[in-house]
Amino acid sequence: MRPLIGAEAAAELHGSVRLDVRWTLGGPSRDADYAEGHLPGAVRLDFDRDVCGPVETLGGRHPLPEPEALQAVLRAAGIDDDSHVLVYDDGDGPFGDAGEPSISLAAARTWWTLRWAGIEQVQVLQGGIKAWTGAGLPLEAQTADPKPGNVHVSPGHLPVLDAESAAEWAETRELVDVRAPERYRGETEPIDPVAGHVPGAINLFLGEDDLADTDRLRERYASHPEAAYYCGSGVGAARTALAVTAAGLPTPPVYIGSWSDWVSRGGAVATALDDGAQTSPLEPIDGSQASPQQPIDGSQASPQQPIIGSQASPKGETR
Repeated sequence: MRPLIGAEAAAELHGSVRLDVRWTLGGPSRDADYAEGHLPGAVRLDFDRDVCGPVETLGGRHPLPEPEALQAVLRAAGIDDDSHVLVYDDGDGPFGDAGEPSISLAAARTWWTLRWAGIEQVQVLQGGIKAWTGAGLPLEAQTADPKPGNVHVSPGHLPVLDAESAAEWAETRELVDVRAPERYRGETEPIDPVAGHVPGAINLFLGEDDLADTDRLRERYASHPEAAYYCGSGVGAARTALAVTAAGLPTPPVYIGSWSDWVSRGGAVATALDDGAQTSPLEPIDGSQASPQQPIDGSQASPQQPIIGSQASPKGETR
């Protein structure tokens, strides 16, 4: 199944479970926008609360959810094991993170999370709600009240890196940082306490991708067959995973904790100013107090970040 679907084709899919995951990074809940108007029958999910797990000292700003918590959310949304799920957000528009575009960021991470959880029939509405209304399709304001579903969450269906395996990947294969170039180079860091990138990583800015141009996506990513991707907190990297999949290529590994997890562990940092990497303890770029630092030595691996190839959930099972 293609990971993207156009508005008119989506409107013909009767019986799909529609998920509204509109989101603003660091901003207020988008519940008011849902109340004002949403796709008919769409269920509202709060991206930070329902799609991601709670933020802790380690694990990054948007960690994986606990499987049982995600299962409860998806069942409440009316999802069954054989459901087709349509995910949408704002579509194109300003993201507010160092100039990175939204281009279905929240929808992409939700798509990725549901695929990771074993749900196969998931598609992102290309262009988001703007494409839907632009096609002359209706919205409604009534809050959805779906019949509870019976979906069973089974984590581990997409490859995930943790900090230790990301470091190894950078040494032995290809680790790609998809943030804006100035963040990669360490010239600025608007969110996390340390600027720079994982040593050995290269930079392919996600803002250069157009999800509608699959030929261009294939041309760009086919030359990176062993790449794994990271960003600031695993949202942009999931969007890149969506782009790679849309190009007809295998869904790549994602370091889901990404840079925010890396720096919380005191990982070594590279910038454009040096050929190597500075070692921890790390210095926050704005003089603020960084989160507690811990070495990346395997013993401190976050329970919410299964290593590549693992089929285990963050707690090992779904209850």
